[in-house]
Amino acid sequence: MLPTLQHAYPYLQRLGYAAAPPPTLDSLRELQSRHTAEFPFETLSTLLRMPVPLDLPSLERKLLFEGRGGYCFELNRMFLALLQQLGFDARGLTGRVLMEGTADAVPARTHMLVLVELDGQSWITDVGFGGMVPTAPLRLDSPDAQATPHESYRLEQADGQYTLRARVAGEWRPLYLFDLQRQADIDYVVGNWYVSTHPESPFRDQLRVARTGPGWRKTLKGGSFALHRMGAASERHALADAEAVIQVLRREFGLRVPAQPGLHAAIERLLVPVGATA
Repeated sequence: MLPTLQHAYPYLQRLGYAAAPPPTLDSLRELQSRHTAEFPFETLSTLLRMPVPLDLPSLERKLLFEGRGGYCFELNRMFLALLQQLGFDARGLTGRVLMEGTADAVPARTHMLVLVELDGQSWITDVGFGGMVPTAPLRLDSPDAQATPHESYRLEQADGQYTLRARVAGEWRPLYLFDLQRQADIDYVVGNWYVSTHPESPFRDQLRVARTGPGWRKTLKGGSFALHRMGAASERHALADAEAVIQVLRREFGLRVPAQPGLHAAIERLLVPVGATA
């Protein structure tokens, strides 16, 4: 039996729907676009060494009622449950993140994405890949560049594996590698455990936040806030202290920052002193 959302209607309300949309490609496009704009990618929990449960009641509480976002295992887990409840033929996949890694590295399966079958065609949808999250579904069997409301993406297939690339600054940069192997819930639990607890996880000692909007992306990495407008130079701002970071989290990303002991100290450790080289 598929897991069922207890609060599907409030979820849809957050996405701007008064009624459930039909399970069509147009609906999938709109759902993905609205989701990346409404629910920020954020790693506050891992920075603060807080648990990151993946059961749906916990995810609904965090995203719908606590004013938070999450990362791929949380955002795509919720999105998958919503798609299934709306009648989409959808299932989860896992991938290996290639950004910021060496060319010969074989990273763990630490990313979750979603495969959707519609009218005999396969589509990849993803609402949890941070500052480069696609904002539209991507057709799986097409090697061509695919436009989205933001960057263009393309999928390269070789030996049963797919590489997702995004066109950034004139280059096709690799984002992640995945295959179509069926996943069980325990596969997400294992990947999520690594991301949230392993000493070498990039999310353990970093604060990463991202959100999309019409023609723009906002990102935060440590104490560096950036506004990226499509077709224009990025605007970057170095934040002076933890309180400035918290204000940006609230104002620019719409997050309800958890009142956790050690929050200010954890953020201060991420900040680059004025005059230092990042």
